[in-house]
Amino acid sequence: MLRLDTRFLPDFPQAFKEHGPLLLQAREALLAKRKDPQSMLGWMDLPEDTETLRRIRRYREANPWVEDFVLLGIGGSALGPKALESAFNESGVRFHYVDHVEPEPVLRLLRGLDPRKTLVNAVSKSGATAETLAALLVFLNWLRENLGEDWRRHLVLTTDPRRGALRALAEKEGLEAFSIPDNVGGRFSVLSPVGLLPLAFAGMDLEALLMGARKANELALAPLEENLPLKTALLQHLHRHLPITVFMVYSERLKYLPAWFVQLHDESLGKRDGEGNRVGTTAVPALGPQDQHAQVQLFREGPLDKLIVLVVPERATEDLLLPQVEGLEGEAGYLFGKGLFQLLKAEAEATYQALAEAGQRVYTLYLSEVSPYAVGWLLQHLMWQTAFLGELWGVNAFDQPGVELVKRLTLTFLERPGYEF
Repeated sequence: MLRLDTRFLPDFPQAFKEHGPLLLQAREALLAKRKDPQSMLGWMDLPEDTETLRRIRRYREANPWVEDFVLLGIGGSALGPKALESAFNESGVRFHYVDHVEPEPVLRLLRGLDPRKTLVNAVSKSGATAETLAALLVFLNWLRENLGEDWRRHLVLTTDPRRGALRALAEKEGLEAFSIPDNVGGRFSVLSPVGLLPLAFAGMDLEALLMGARKANELALAPLEENLPLKTALLQHLHRHLPITVFMVYSERLKYLPAWFVQLHDESLGKRDGEGNRVGTTAVPALGPQDQHAQVQLFREGPLDKLIVLVVPERATEDLLLPQVEGLEGEAGYLFGKGLFQLLKAEAEATYQALAEAGQRVYTLYLSEVSPYAVGWLLQHLMWQTAFLGELWGVNAFDQPGVELVKRLTLTFLERPGYEF
């Protein structure tokens, strides 16, 4: 379950009523684009793709030998899988993410892996992502040198259904390859094979994950008063004059989720609108309670230039009681008999109230628990929120022209004869 709390924003219920026509118009405009195959709205349908799920499960069952899973990908090709695998990996398979091009960490990883027990998953929809191609060159050579003709069993590709270098490699070498649908972009792809394939090796309950995402879809299409994504989109819209959106999660298991949200929010909404105006807010990741001892000082007493979103679990799947220890009654007596989750929840509630009392605009999304169902609901909810904001702010939430420019300039530098770095 996902629940919105706006107790410290008493003006919001009235604002939601007043903006109802605008919100319904934004939803209507978004849904009208679903008929266009170029609209990149295929992420809405991913929770219903049971055939892909079955194929992924069969592939996992056919490869029980995997002890190390290496994902070669960057941005949307890695952030979602990393966020979920770190939260729900109970399989014993070790995961490694090559989402950078610094040589020392790659060499350290290669020296510590047994190629006979390693599966490498290269993920790039275009098949032209420089960082992923560079990593693939390294790992492909490593597999061939160490495994001979058996290397093909140790490489699986996730890419475009028909085009690109990875698809061509799969067809030439007879490699297993999974498809990212044409109408699904990278930062919206976590519920496609981009995320589902590694998560199958992590032993995650994928059916529950997709079931939660279907619940988010149901609410996004529900009447206005029940529509949770439209509510949080409006909260973002009403505070667009604040340049910073903090996304603070109170779960160590979900410590990589804020990074996924940062890309989703910033890359989707930091654009020029139809009139050429620069729009967007800057998402900042935070983790509670650790960042209570770092960022919250600034959040509470620094500039009032932030909308702060807390994500807090309402119950633990398993708690740990704090024992009574003789000699620590004076300092720690207030903790005796409490659970660690009780402490976590108290810290989250204290932060919520302290930020509100300081004048910061803040609301909370409560997860029933950190479970595949609840997190699947949250992920899909945030994708709907982002898509609705694109309509409200007059930008295309599904392109990334600034990123593409950097890619072109990188290629130019690398191809320049005699260029010295």
